[in-house]
Amino acid sequence: MQVSIACTDHNLKRGNGDHSKQSTTSPNVVNQARAKFRTVAIIARSFGSFTPRHISLKESTGKHTGMKYRNLGKSGLRVSCLGLGTWVTFGGQITDEIAEQLMTIAYESGVNLFDTAEVYAGGRAEVILGNIIKKKCWRRSSLVITTKLYWGGKAETERGLSRKHIIEEIVRAMTYVINQGMAMYWGTSRWTAMEIMEAYSVARQFNLIPPVCEQAEYHLFQREKVEVQLPELYHKIGVGAMTWSPLACGIITGKYENGIPESSRASMKSYQWLKEKIVSEDGRKQQAKLKELNHIAEKLGCTLPQLAVAWCLRNEGVSSVLLGTSNPEQLTENLGAIQVLPKMTSHVVSEIDHILGNRPYSKKDYRS
Repeated sequence: MQVSIACTDHNLKRGNGDHSKQSTTSPNVVNQARAKFRTVAIIARSFGSFTPRHISLKESTGKHTGMKYRNLGKSGLRVSCLGLGTWVTFGGQITDEIAEQLMTIAYESGVNLFDTAEVYAGGRAEVILGNIIKKKCWRRSSLVITTKLYWGGKAETERGLSRKHIIEEIVRAMTYVINQGMAMYWGTSRWTAMEIMEAYSVARQFNLIPPVCEQAEYHLFQREKVEVQLPELYHKIGVGAMTWSPLACGIITGKYENGIPESSRASMKSYQWLKEKIVSEDGRKQQAKLKELNHIAEKLGCTLPQLAVAWCLRNEGVSSVLLGTSNPEQLTENLGAIQVLPKMTSHVVSEIDHILGNRPYSKKDYRS
């Protein structure tokens, strides 16, 4: 299991209130705190000293970009429907200069959600992300940054989520983090619906803080969890979906149609599993379906990646889709999915479902 944490400003601990006394704090004070500390920071890594607040800071609002914003689950946190992820790329596949270009393009396009993890590039992804934010002097209150805890290091004491690594201990640990002012929200990543429900039950039983979102893989070829399991959790306990890999690690871009390009992720030694998946029989069937989907993209006047990302966004249960790109051109193209979203009519979605042949059926479908 991983835990994804949307965190508030680490400077909270400089006398901005003790969150462990929330039950005795007036609603007005709490609301003011929420408004001020929607800014986020990485737990376990400090960005260092930041630019003083009296200096004019840049702020991305998305007003002129068409970016859409949604609540993260049923929480009050508003996130851009497209976010930027740092897996594989930051501190690994790309240079720090390219990383800065990507973050700048995303920020100026209205993206306010940036995702990382303590394990990405051995911690370098978190550091690079923080350094760029500091260098660009972006207003902290305009950013939502999520990180994930689990594979922190090689030592036994550097891995896991708690002393016992069981759900009750995780919920208690995350509640402590929030009460100490190090975070405002916490969520899960790659948990089962049963585990998330158990965490919620534990939180209610012991007066602790439940998770607000689940990070889940979601794309044209991976649908069951996000389309069947998570909607039920959203309606029952308010857990939202933050999805990743909308292009299935690049498979949906079509670049693997004629083999494995040398500069692609599948050509990397650590991604042998991806290469095997692409050249398998199922992989060849997926490539055939992508050719058909490309015809739909052409009719809509967009690229296949834009169609795939817009298809993810058409699901109202998805709070935000995390994009992972290795160059500015890819990111600009993928951000263009916002313009394709209005074209995702029920007819277009039905066409896509017909080609894919993998639409999962929920209890609601069976009742109807």
